[in-house]
Amino acid sequence: MVQRRVEQNQKKSWLKRIFTNPITKVLLTLIIVYLSNFYLQLSQNTWSFSLAWKFAMEWHVEKFLLGTLVLLFLDMFLMSLSGSFLIGNIIYITSIGLLGIANSQKMALRMEPIYPDDLKMIFEFTMMKDIIGNTYFILALVLISLALAGLVYALYRSIRLSKRQQIIRLVCFVVSITGLFYASLFNQPNNLLRKEYNKTALWIPYSQKMNYYNTGFMGGFLYNLKVEAMDEPKNYSKETIDKIVKKYDTKAKENNAKKKNKEKPNVVFIMSESFSDPEKLDGIKLNKSPITDFRSVARQSVYSGEMLSQNYGGGTANIEFEALTGISMGLLNPQMTTPYTMMLPKKTEFPSIVSSLKQQDYQTVAIHPYNTSMYKRKDVYNVLGFNQFLDENTMTHKERLSNNGYISDASAFSEVLDVMEKSDKASFVHLVTMQTHMPYNNKYTDSPYTLTNSASSSSIDNYALDISYTSKALKQFIEDINKLDRQTIVVFWGDHLPSIYPDDIVEKNNPITTHLTEYLIYDTLSQGSHKEEVMSPFYFSSLITHFSSVEQTGFNALLLELQKVLPAFEKQMYYVNGKWEKEVSFTKEEREIYEDYQLMVYDLVSGKKYGQKMFDVET
Repeated sequence: MVQRRVEQNQKKSWLKRIFTNPITKVLLTLIIVYLSNFYLQLSQNTWSFSLAWKFAMEWHVEKFLLGTLVLLFLDMFLMSLSGSFLIGNIIYITSIGLLGIANSQKMALRMEPIYPDDLKMIFEFTMMKDIIGNTYFILALVLISLALAGLVYALYRSIRLSKRQQIIRLVCFVVSITGLFYASLFNQPNNLLRKEYNKTALWIPYSQKMNYYNTGFMGGFLYNLKVEAMDEPKNYSKETIDKIVKKYDTKAKENNAKKKNKEKPNVVFIMSESFSDPEKLDGIKLNKSPITDFRSVARQSVYSGEMLSQNYGGGTANIEFEALTGISMGLLNPQMTTPYTMMLPKKTEFPSIVSSLKQQDYQTVAIHPYNTSMYKRKDVYNVLGFNQFLDENTMTHKERLSNNGYISDASAFSEVLDVMEKSDKASFVHLVTMQTHMPYNNKYTDSPYTLTNSASSSSIDNYALDISYTSKALKQFIEDINKLDRQTIVVFWGDHLPSIYPDDIVEKNNPITTHLTEYLIYDTLSQGSHKEEVMSPFYFSSLITHFSSVEQTGFNALLLELQKVLPAFEKQMYYVNGKWEKEVSFTKEEREIYEDYQLMVYDLVSGKKYGQKMFDVET
């Protein structure tokens, strides 16, 4: 017995010497960060070991090692912060593990990798729980809680470290912080890390997915760190902007002269979560159409047709940004992945249809039947100029269609009606719906809509039922607004397709098809004229000023001219003369209009704001 204890103590002593030996710690750290980078590469390549191996060992060895260096700084930081080799690495491994899972999930749902800005969503607990389910959510919370508890314990224990250990800890902390800070400046001119990547990297502005594929997860992640919203166009100067402002302000003034003393209409924006026609996808055929009610309203509308969405499966806030501001995401730098969280919170005000209508004495109300923190909407809506923001807690109508569902669209439409009926002023109401948000598979116990040409999918069947409810509620809403005393204009559109379709279906369809949703613009005073058009959402607000008594800004006048040239566009997706092109050739006059738009957007988002008055209504 005594001998066995001696042997056990000797074994423990031997293991302790190994794991406290500085050389062993260095080697283990290098192995951990190398394997963690390989793990992230696996998550980027749908867990294909062969692809990750070829990237790290054959195709892009140098870029893989550069990414590993950045991860080394992160691991060093956590170890020096906690004062513990063991706890620091546990926190590091937990963080990288969750990051890889999140990246894989986002790739599956939205065909997009994780961006640095996505990490701001980590505290959106309610949304995370709704999307990934209770099991994974609880597991993630447990892991995070254990890691944080370990950090607190390690910090407490670090007080007992010797003076020599504290000096080493401080040196590692300074080195790691410096390394991480320098890596955070990846997109700054003359950054040495970026220069090393640039030797072999192929950056593709129109495809973030390809950036991550070509340069690795870490390369793509670094590429999406802080950057200017937009690069400066050629010929940018105060003189050039002044000429553009004068030209389009004059057009707006002429148009507005015809609208003086006319009663202003209510304007309602409805961005419908994931609303689209599933049967537009080749390979999807249902036993009956779920949006017949929507189609009947569309036929009575001023405009209807297909809307070009910037994203597939997500990116709601970007489509909303375009619709409210008139700014195309196609002009911004690719790293500006979410203006709502990356750009607008840094502003005190930002021109939009909201600010324009406020100048015309509108009450401006935003409604979102969910929490206020998603995409920093509460802050963003203040910047855009909304008078009021109603959410799931402050709304009056909160009915749901199922136990697992969100507040229904019928309830949200009732809320919009209440706002307009209670006001003596003209109202601008902007609604972002939630009823048709994923997940779909557990929302309803039974759906009358089923796939007829392939194996039934509960997600697709339930999604079809979801949008049929929206379609029916929209038709009822239109009937209700037709009874209002004041003219009312409704702009209704789906923000993006849902990410519920099998990979083989998505691959079977033209990429453009997966970016087209439904929209309509309905006017209660319409005399029956109807146009079917393909359109981008950043034209919506300007179109209203074209056919109603809502007054134009110079920027609206510019957008109306641009729409004649490019009815819809995003990066690598240009709708010209009834056809989709990857790039577009302009006549001299058309190029001038496009460049005017480009210059004005740059002036607003990254420039000197010489043309700020062009976003105001001329009085």
